[in-house]
Amino acid sequence: MQRKQIKTVIFDWDGTLHDTIHIYEPAFKKAMAYLVDEGLIHSKEWKTEDIKPFIGMSPTAMWATFKPALSKDVIEVASSIISKTMQSLIEDHQGRLYSDVIETLTYLKHKGYYLVYLSNSKTYYMELMKSHFDLTRFFDRFVCSETHNYLPKQQILTEIKEELPQGMAMVGDRIIDIETGKLNGCLTFACDYGYGPANELKDADIHLSDLTKLKDYL
Repeated sequence: MQRKQIKTVIFDWDGTLHDTIHIYEPAFKKAMAYLVDEGLIHSKEWKTEDIKPFIGMSPTAMWATFKPALSKDVIEVASSIISKTMQSLIEDHQGRLYSDVIETLTYLKHKGYYLVYLSNSKTYYMELMKSHFDLTRFFDRFVCSETHNYLPKQQILTEIKEELPQGMAMVGDRIIDIETGKLNGCLTFACDYGYGPANELKDADIHLSDLTKLKDYL
């Protein structure tokens, strides 16, 4: 895919545009405290670096990776704790975009790119972010995994890509983003500043040390 052919730019959200750890870490720890109180897991001192790998996963993948033995009912309660805590923190203005997000999205919008929000998240979270950060001023389409029965991102983009202006670029910070882009013929941009370790991003076409570097290519 040549840069001059790009018409659609697809963005992951957490770790790419939103510095999610500030709301996810306290929410995650609150859910873990519940599981400890219920005698379902052993007490552990969770460090930020232990928690970051969960960011960007779908809820289904996150719980499967974390503790497969938990029952569906327990996961539902713990997941609700995370969701409600994150929602409260967002409403309390604790959510943070990376410092160069507004500048970069404004630039791309003015350049005429069709911008897509694609997140491994629940619908409430996407809608909350859309409203809180007034994202409709930038994005032409919003897609999250819950509205597609928590299918992997690769499959979601495969399902919707014919509805998007061709060709496409995918911007993200986790291996799922790079794989999603590669599978669907996108030019892939790896956000090295996000939550994915370097080995996850090695196959990306282009690496970004910060989001403004995107302007050098689009």
